[in-house]
Amino acid sequence: MKVAIAYEVGRPAVVEDLPVPAIGPRDVLVRVTASGICHTDLNVLNGLSALPLPIALGHEGCGVVEEVGPEVRRVRPGDRVLASVTPACGTCRRCVDGMSNHCALNPVVKAAERFALADGRMAPAVCGCGTFAEAMVVDEASVVPVETDLADEQLALLGCGVTTGLGAALNTAAVAPGSSVAVIGCGGVGQSVIQGARIAGAAVIVAIDPIAGRREASLAQGATHAVDPAEGDPIEQVRALTGGEGADYTFEVVGRPELMVQAFDMARVQGTVTLVGMPALGDTLTLPAVKAVFSGKRLAGSVVGGSQILRDFPRFIRLAESGKLDLGSMVSTRIGLDEINHGIDLVAKAEGVRTVIV
Repeated sequence: MKVAIAYEVGRPAVVEDLPVPAIGPRDVLVRVTASGICHTDLNVLNGLSALPLPIALGHEGCGVVEEVGPEVRRVRPGDRVLASVTPACGTCRRCVDGMSNHCALNPVVKAAERFALADGRMAPAVCGCGTFAEAMVVDEASVVPVETDLADEQLALLGCGVTTGLGAALNTAAVAPGSSVAVIGCGGVGQSVIQGARIAGAAVIVAIDPIAGRREASLAQGATHAVDPAEGDPIEQVRALTGGEGADYTFEVVGRPELMVQAFDMARVQGTVTLVGMPALGDTLTLPAVKAVFSGKRLAGSVVGGSQILRDFPRFIRLAESGKLDLGSMVSTRIGLDEINHGIDLVAKAEGVRTVIV
């Protein structure tokens, strides 16, 4: 089967034919039907993550179950499934305590070496998935069975980007009706934050991005204002749009420390600052201690939007089916697996919202 492998930092991915991985007792073989390309995979290729190379790329996808191990109970052959960027076993203490986005199986699932390479080495998969492939073998904790008529290219986006952004607004920050929101970075995840803020009933939603096309797309997704940081200090622009106070909720969705500081500074007194973007390995965030304490602002990291996949995948699917969550307009480009490096280039150039392998 064809699989996209990252062998060397700074080098293109290699699509090659590899044997179907062995299926263990808890494993599920999934025929991949669609996969979104996330910025995290670009970070892997650029050596900005802690993940080892070689590694099978891709972690945002959906497919159909073809075979299961003898201990699998969650799915069966023929089920349509949505893969998750984080596993959720449902039984560990973290899952039971409502923190399945930090499931105890995380390190085990993500370290599993699935793919036998031609040179004799074994390779793991990004987030334990490897969706840039014709098929993948994953732990059953990494898939959720779904029943929906959503197109594969739309459903796949819920595996990481949309769930991360939507969850950041609805779960981590818990945006309140009538509030003001500012979002720094309006790619696929940022626009999902914007949609989450709209669904939550925010009255003012400010989209901040240097790329005109993304600002325009954000307005279509529910942003009430679009800010170009090249036209002046974005902190002051946000304050001007929020009565001089700053936004009730701010989100940084790029992963750059200097933008995290901007998000902190553009939040009002006792506002909520949510950090969503994936920083590079080794990055450090520094805030003035007095300001951090006496502003009363709440600073929160958001892992997969605080989402509990067994609860939130079906919930977010219902939002899409009802028309409240717009997934279709987020798909900007469709490519084949053999075009993966073109798709990754689009991510690197920040062109479009989401490129999907179909």
